[in-house]
Amino acid sequence: MHPATAKWYDRRDSVFIEFCVADSKDVKVNFDKTKFGFSCLGGTDNVKHENEIDLFEAIDQNESKHKRTDRSVLCCLRKAEPGKAWPRLTKEKAKLTWLSVDFNNWKDWEDDSDEELGHFDQFSDMMNNMGGDEDLPDLDGADDDESADSDDEKMPDLE
Repeated sequence: MHPATAKWYDRRDSVFIEFCVADSKDVKVNFDKTKFGFSCLGGTDNVKHENEIDLFEAIDQNESKHKRTDRSVLCCLRKAEPGKAWPRLTKEKAKLTWLSVDFNNWKDWEDDSDEELGHFDQFSDMMNNMGGDEDLPDLDGADDDESADSDDEKMPDLE
């Protein structure tokens, strides 16, 4: 038995774990309040994979689900306390050799506070209230197609 290689990432309401097992069969996923279990047969030689994780925080096991594809099994663990960031997947700080962070899907969502979004809205309002075209200086014929720079030459046609 070997643990399956996995990647994980955190979102506001859920934690996602992707087990990278091609051609998985007999997939079993166990969602417990503070534990998570995964097992399957994988590959053409039907290697048995089994993983168990003591989770960093509690999950809602009734709202958690998984989806199998030909290349992997993606598990969505619904957080019991949405909006609380998980700095790691495991309860203990131990490094698991088969587990890594999925940086392609990672997003620092906890930095997207409502206060910062409010500042963006204020900035947008300020830009919209700055005035229209009547405040722009005259650019002395910049829109005239006939005024050409001295170094402008006619470009040859493309073939």
